Amino acid sequence: MAARLHRFLRLLLVLMLAGGLYACALFQARDPLNISVIGIEPLPGQELEMRMAVKMRVQNPNESAIDYNGIALNLEVNGQPLAAGVSDQQGHIGRYDEAVIVVPVSITAFAFLRQAYGLGKLDSLQGMPYKLRGKLAGGPLGTVRFTDEGKLDLPKAGSQYW
Repeated sequence: MAARLHRFLRLLLVLMLAGGLYACALFQARDPLNISVIGIEPLPGQELEMRMAVKMRVQNPNESAIDYNGIALNLEVNGQPLAAGVSDQQGHIGRYDEAVIVVPVSITAFAFLRQAYGLGKLDSLQGMPYKLRGKLAGGPLGTVRFTDEGKLDLPKAGSQYW
């Protein structure tokens, strides 16, 4: 009886070690995604909100592909929240590959006025520093978070939205 228990415990220990090694392989360190905002275009808004499409180039510098099934973004300008957006789009970014993803975001009148009040005038968001934070949803172990920083390059002055 003791020999059986000893063999069982030894087998259990071997299985736990093998499972631990497999889990370590699943949690390999990933290099962060390279995210670049490559465009911001106006979309039709509703009542007291403005809508824009944020175009991002997403580069995956990793050995493994990324499958995503949702995107969330938050945009700060000059250290203040300005826009947020989500999309349930799905996609695949292969290993050492890139994709352009477009996500609609909403800017409330309150957020825009807060920015304008902080800057002293409404037309001065052009060239302001921004920080984009977001995530590509991929399940409990596959969600990838990202950030990007730069200066705003907004639509030209002739647009009805700016």
